[in-house]
Amino acid sequence: MARCDTCGNEYEHAFEITQNGKTYTFDTFQCAIHHMAPTCPACGCQVIGHGVDLGDHTYCGDHCAGQA
Repeated sequence: MARCDTCGNEYEHAFEITQNGKTYTFDTFQCAIHHMAPTCPACGCQVIGHGVDLGDHTYCGDHCAGQA
């Protein structure tokens, strides 16, 4: 069994995601999103969809990007 990097739960069906050469282990997609999704600098929500990249930041949508 593997241990989730977000919540610490040990789970036999855990999965791994590799990003920029570092591998993370998660027990649910919820934990993966919580750990890996960028946070919108304008409103604080986690960007789960495409988002809007502006400079070095990823915003949740056009409205928040427009406020920057």
